[in-house]
Amino acid sequence: MRAVTEPDLDGALQPLCAAVQHNCDIADAAHAGDYTLCVYLLKMREYYRWEKGLRFADDLPHDAVGEWLRAREEHWERLADARFQPLPLDGQRFDPFAAEELNAILNPLGLVYSGGIGANGRPHFYLARLEALHREDDHHIYVSAQEYARDLTAPPAMSQGRTIFLRRESVRRMLWEKIEEWRWNRADSAMGRAVASYPFAEDLEAALDRMAEDQTRTMLLHELGEVAAHRILGPDWERMLTEFPRSRAEILLRAARDNLADCLVTLPELAQSDTLDARIHFYIGTLSNMRRQLFPALVAAYEDWRATGRPRQLQALLPAAQEHWRGLTLEALALYRRDGLEAMDAITRLIDNRPL
Repeated sequence: MRAVTEPDLDGALQPLCAAVQHNCDIADAAHAGDYTLCVYLLKMREYYRWEKGLRFADDLPHDAVGEWLRAREEHWERLADARFQPLPLDGQRFDPFAAEELNAILNPLGLVYSGGIGANGRPHFYLARLEALHREDDHHIYVSAQEYARDLTAPPAMSQGRTIFLRRESVRRMLWEKIEEWRWNRADSAMGRAVASYPFAEDLEAALDRMAEDQTRTMLLHELGEVAAHRILGPDWERMLTEFPRSRAEILLRAARDNLADCLVTLPELAQSDTLDARIHFYIGTLSNMRRQLFPALVAAYEDWRATGRPRQLQALLPAAQEHWRGLTLEALALYRRDGLEAMDAITRLIDNRPL
């Protein structure tokens, strides 16, 4: 659907880029309806901005966006029964989930590719300019910049085994979406406090860059936490999620594992801060409703920090929280190993009835 014409993408790689974008479109055709209408429309506006190469400060033309939206939805309808294409590269054709093999060829060319499965069994693909590749402990971390092919969701950070993908362009877009959501009502909230920490009124792009730099570190910590959680839970956890797609059980399981991951890695670092800064406001402001429902003690610790100026309650909470989420996720996994699909209702009750 999108003809990529960026000058720094070699013309010989255009067939690869087109195939990646085609697979992104197929994933969107199947999963764009997962969002509420308001979130869907916001994401589509920002998808239009990306496709047209517009800045965040640019006003979007209402009529043009509407025409583009109708054309995109018609395109998705034509892809309803389509299958993912193999990816042409270096005279070969690769499975779209063979990211490691593709990156062995692409990385020396200054590019990075990822293909994986996210929430609700949704596939995610992207092709981007490789900004940096480094190691932290025993993890390979790809940092990408300009994106040449992507899907509607475009998660800003993902982990696959010991490999972590950080997408700077998607980080900025995700932050902008969150800011736009907050601007609808401008509530006195953690998100509002995060936005107020940056000079958006003076220089939108510069403020967004600073915010993205701060939040990229937090997102990396979460992905490192996901890897740590995987060491505890093992591959059976992912198999369990694939067997409970689009169910309350899957939502609860993902929220519980996210809480475990953050208690293992993210929150211990944030709790070392001497001040209640933008990173912490943003972290609390972007917690999903399910994670808040399961972890009210975390929100209470944040409010105590606001009232006292000290992170003592959060620091005291973390050891017990680590054990709580470790025990709860392992208990859910044991139910699945014992009963398979029949464990869905029991797992739902287990997590619903054990908030912290």
